[in-house]
Amino acid sequence: MDITFKQVSHIYQPNTPFAFHALKDVSFHIPSGSYVAIIGHTGSGKSTLIQHLNGLLSPTEGLVQIGDFQLEPGKKPKDIKELRKHVGVVFQYPEHQLFEETVKKDIMFGPMNFGAEEKEMEERIPEILQAVQLPEHVLERSPFDLSGGQMRRAAIAGVLMMDPRVLVLDEPTAGLDPGGQREIMDMFYRLHKEKKMTTILVTHSMEDAMKYADYVLIMNHGKLYMEGKPAEVFVQKDELEKVGLGVPEVIEFLNTFEQTFGASIPFQGQDIPKLAREMLRVMKRGEHDE
Repeated sequence: MDITFKQVSHIYQPNTPFAFHALKDVSFHIPSGSYVAIIGHTGSGKSTLIQHLNGLLSPTEGLVQIGDFQLEPGKKPKDIKELRKHVGVVFQYPEHQLFEETVKKDIMFGPMNFGAEEKEMEERIPEILQAVQLPEHVLERSPFDLSGGQMRRAAIAGVLMMDPRVLVLDEPTAGLDPGGQREIMDMFYRLHKEKKMTTILVTHSMEDAMKYADYVLIMNHGKLYMEGKPAEVFVQKDELEKVGLGVPEVIEFLNTFEQTFGASIPFQGQDIPKLAREMLRVMKRGEHDE
């Protein structure tokens, strides 16, 4: 599903002394099937922005369009229930949303609540378990008897059972160790590719944005500060530092390489092995010049 924000602003508690302008004239377009990272410090507007994607919030000004669904100021969203079937949201610590007595019941709760047939959902369970890499024997266990990592996967399985066309990930690796973080992020990327979902990742990790996203939105004080492909945005070190953001380690390493050897290697999304080969060629060329 395509996603478009047209001059969107959102004010919490408008027309009161406590009014807070969380989004200010934000416009962007996300083509269907994209993987977009949204980056910014606490208070930059990231959370407010993603709550417009499934109708938890409506704009105070402007227009939000998700596929054929529109959210406008002062209008009750049409077919909001249908919209929420198509937009799955994985919040921070999604395991805190588990509540049923068995994993199976928890996984099936969302679709059943939207009127899905129980038989159809049961037929989909093996596919979903495979997607989140959970063994079938956990189905009849209490979700609270699982390990922390398994609880998170069970909660994610419940979102995937809705078969969303848009998947919103709000800091999905919070609280996980580095190995768990990588496993979860690789899992989401694999699902993104296999199901051709539009994926929105809210993250503080520049490395994750660099590795997985094909487009980046940088938020600052409720405004869209920068946008573009990761290779274009993350090389703008001075601009990022103005809003308190660093650059990914690979960009910092290339900057150090240039300062040390006097040779610049443009970053174009190369992986580490390719960058290493390019650096080796530059160093060998330097030796020959001597």
